[in-house]
Amino acid sequence: MKEQEKYALLSKFSRGLVKIPSLDEGLPFISQKAKKIIGADRCSVFIYSSDKDELWTTLSDGVEKIVIPFDMGIVGQTVRTKQPIIENDAYSNSNFLSEIDAQTGYYTRNILTSPVINSKREVIGVFQLLNKETGFTREDVEFITFFAHYVSGFLELEIANNNLG
Repeated sequence: MKEQEKYALLSKFSRGLVKIPSLDEGLPFISQKAKKIIGADRCSVFIYSSDKDELWTTLSDGVEKIVIPFDMGIVGQTVRTKQPIIENDAYSNSNFLSEIDAQTGYYTRNILTSPVINSKREVIGVFQLLNKETGFTREDVEFITFFAHYVSGFLELEIANNNLG
């Protein structure tokens, strides 16, 4: 997909997101759009609970809720560094939690993560995409970082309203 097309879809996405009343409805919408634009197989949105020092999925395509300590995994590394991560060979990364693949039966080849940062510049979550056929690129990182900014306002409000995190 061309960059111009991606950003046109992002604009349409943002107009649609503001009309969604709840986290339960918003997350599948966010996931579907992100997967379509980037070309990934799966998408997860992790919420960071600073009270419990853990990350948990509010949305994980094809699996039940995942809960991990914030200092584990590639999503944990994303929280700690506040930086997006591309790993096009997941099993070669020492932070990769292969036991989650073992539990779910899903095989992760590559991962792209981006922190979701609130208005106070705190990480409130991690946006994770899995298994892009051709592998993730720097352009994907730039786009998903921009995408995460759109998602952050929605998540921040939902976390505050529902006392999530």
